[in-house]
Parts: sequence; structure tokens; C-alpha cells
Amino acid sequence: MSKFILLVLVLVYCCIDTIAQHAYFPSKGIISFEKEVYIRARIREMSTRQDGRNRGMMMRFGGNIDDVPEKNSSMFTLRFDNDQTLMIPAEVEETTENATTSGRGRASSRNTNRRGGTNVRRAARPGEHKTYYQNFREGISELELELDEKYLLQDSLQQITWRFTDEYRNIAGYDCRRVNGATPDSLYIVAFYTDQIPVSGGPALVHGLPGMILGLAIPEMHINYWARKVDFVVDNVPNQWRDKKSKPMTMNNFFDALGNNRVFGGGSNPQQQRRNLLENLIY
Repeated sequence: MSKFILLVLVLVYCCIDTIAQHAYFPSKGIISFEKEVYIRARIREMSTRQDGRNRGMMMRFGGNIDDVPEKNSSMFTLRFDNDQTLMIPAEVEETTENATTSGRGRASSRNTNRRGGTNVRRAARPGEHKTYYQNFREGISELELELDEKYLLQDSLQQITWRFTDEYRNIAGYDCRRVNGATPDSLYIVAFYTDQIPVSGGPALVHGLPGMILGLAIPEMHINYWARKVDFVVDNVPNQWRDKKSKPMTMNNFFDALGNNRVFGGGSNPQQQRRNLLENLIY
């Protein structure tokens, strides 16, 4: 009897070990991210800098900061495969999906962002709608945004210094580990990644961890990105996303060109100008 029990235990162990060895870790999918911007806190932060860039917004609310919304939210869709990520606003994703499916004459099987059965369309402020692209194999990133004209900002992948912690949080059904990071611009960020999605990517051109970043917080800028849903697909990241009319420019040249712009940049020194541009246009 004892030999029989021992045999059963051995078989169970072998089955568990086999399942673990063949666990499925998907490397292609679509993640829905919610971006949270705490407007009231940002205005207070901007007021302490005394650079005057918050005056226009405050005048809209009669100069009373309590009349400013505490935060606003927007949705982004991040597509990923083994080598690339592409993040675009959700309403742009929906428009693309609808145009594609209407051409085929059938409904799409992918999830789209709908409210009341109609497309979500709203007027965009300058620099609001952005497309983020990362290519890990080639070590490059690209950011497409529109101001007075469309720009395609090209750069190498951002190098971030990470410090791992023992804190964990469940995000969109995945256990994620907290990691504290610092960018070359001395910007402090907090990321939560999962090794169950073995792609070293994340929202807003942040990457460099042994798994996908599903949570990103930038405390100084009062901006958060949280994954709300993860779907897995068989398609690679699409390549035909760049606008042919976009003006190619390196990220550094872009910062040099707009560093003194009082609306998007401004600041008492080049470092502060760059940080303001990162806050208002990149993140």
C-alpha cells in the first residue's frame, strides 16, 4: 500500500513539473491602459515654479483651484510582440479597427473602446494625441505627435536605473513586482512589472525590466498609467502607423527647438526646460 501511495505521489509530481515546464507565457497581445493625470495637483506644482504657465488654465476656472477637476483620464492601447511595442490613444485604435473591418464587411473580433455604440471622438489639444513606438531589437524609440505640424521624434531606447523591491501588487489579474527607477533626466518613476508577459516593454516609452510593465507612476508629474485589460493575439505589431507627412527629428533637436516655448517648455535653465517638455508633451 505504501509503495502504491509513493507511486501516485511520484506521478503527481511529474505531472506538475511537466505542466510548469510547458506553462504558456504569451509574447504577443494588446493591453488597455488608463492614463490618470491629477490636474489640481499639477497646477499646485506648477505654481511653486512661478513660471506663469498655469495662468491660462486658472483663468478658465475664475482663479479658484478648487474649481479645477481633480483628475482626468484617457485610454491607450498598447500592442506588443517579441521585439516591439506600439501605444496609441484608444479612440484612434477604434477608428483604425472600424475602418479595417468595414472594408472586410464583417465585425472585428478585437475589443474596441465604445460608449453607447458610437465612436469616441473628441477635439485634441496640441500635443495631446501621441503614438509611442519601441523596437528592442534595434534599440530605438519613436514618438509621433502634432503641434503646429506633425513630428516624428527618434531616439535610442531610454536607459533607466532600476532598483527592485519586495512589494507586489495585482494589476489586471497579474502579480506585479514594484521597481523604483530613475531616468537620465533624474526623474523618479515607479513601475510594476509581471514576468508572466516576457516582453521588456511598457507605456510611454518606459522599458528595461524582465517583463511587461502594467503599472507606471510618475509622482513628480502626478501621472499614472494602469493596465485595465490584457488580451493575447497572434499578430505582430503593425508597421504602417507612421504619418508620411510627419517631420523626422531627433528628440534632442526637438528639445532644443522648443526649450524656450512658454506653453510647452519654459524654465529657468535647460534642465528645467527639458523636464517641462517631458511633462507636457512626452509623458
